[in-house]
Amino acid sequence: MVVLFDLLARLPLPVLHRLGALFGWATYLLSGRYARRLRENLQHAGLVSSESELRQLRHANIREAGKGVMELPWVWRRPLEKVTASVRQCHGWEHVEAARARGRGVIVLTPHIGCFEVIGLYIAARLPMTCMYRPPRWEFLDTLMHQGRERGQMKLASTDLGGVRQLLKALKRGEIIGVLPDQVPGNGEGEWAMFFGRPAYTMTLIGRMLEASGAAVLMSYVERLPGGEGYALHFSPLSFDAGSSIPKQMNAALETVVRARPEQYLWSYNRYKVPRGALPPALGEEQ
Repeated sequence: MVVLFDLLARLPLPVLHRLGALFGWATYLLSGRYARRLRENLQHAGLVSSESELRQLRHANIREAGKGVMELPWVWRRPLEKVTASVRQCHGWEHVEAARARGRGVIVLTPHIGCFEVIGLYIAARLPMTCMYRPPRWEFLDTLMHQGRERGQMKLASTDLGGVRQLLKALKRGEIIGVLPDQVPGNGEGEWAMFFGRPAYTMTLIGRMLEASGAAVLMSYVERLPGGEGYALHFSPLSFDAGSSIPKQMNAALETVVRARPEQYLWSYNRYKVPRGALPPALGEEQ
């Protein structure tokens, strides 16, 4: 697989994106579970008002999901300076600088939109950053993930108690940490909060980190530009009302970001699953 990744990484990004669109359709047609989840999540999201618009959005999302897979070798195996040079636009970097100036650390929330791998590398090429990640089942993929992500000033922290401590230490040093806010946490590490009209088990980690560190929070996402031209990065400040649930507010902010580029969101992800051991949401919860 490492050899395959290296071979694919030699191809230009536009070629990989064209191959990715084909790969996306092949996956959709061959995997019934994948296709069913993608259709159901898009259907329930209520983003469009007609069946024809829903079909167009679904087809676009199938292509974008495939691009997300095929661009990984390029992002992980190409030199860091080549990857960061693929960022053609960066909107809101001044918010990163302003958040760092507070000196209490910065939490960057990056949902599964576009090539979210690029944000960490872009930041780590400039500033110290620690990103939380969930170790994959396959050892070869874990190796590729570490080699591809731990470049520049990047460190990885696993999704366990040791990883959380690592993130808190980085915040106390005034550094930046990265978290995927729409990743389903384990039992006892989240609460049910609405996400596109359905209860989703949502991490409470961000609230605990804010309480412990007083860090600034930024929402970010990566927009995949057409024709394999590269990427556009977006950063915006995010604040929470102390009198309301942080997971609820975070999901509301996530919805706003997803609506900006719904075709590039990872709708095939099992966002609404019930973690092992967790109680399912009560009937009518969060309505």
